[in-house]
Amino acid sequence: MKIEKKPTYIKSLQNILRYIANDKIAAAQNFEQALNKKIKSLVDFPLMYHRSFYFKNEAYRDMEHKGYTIIYKVEGELISILEIFKWQNVL
Repeated sequence: MKIEKKPTYIKSLQNILRYIANDKIAAAQNFEQALNKKIKSLVDFPLMYHRSFYFKNEAYRDMEHKGYTIIYKVEGELISILEIFKWQNVL
């Protein structure tokens, strides 16, 4: 299995890390390290997270990490990390 991080994911992650680093640089580093460890574990267990809430296709999955949702897609031997965001209820 190969993991590919899409540009939209990379850009969103950079924005999140900058935001976290404004408060504490070490927290941003720890967030990224822990997230990368979770992503790497997908190689062994690509379907370990539930089907995506945002797509009706079983290939799309939602991983959660410290309040953030990471959407990824499993296609054959490729895992594409598509997006990361924090869902907020704005009622």
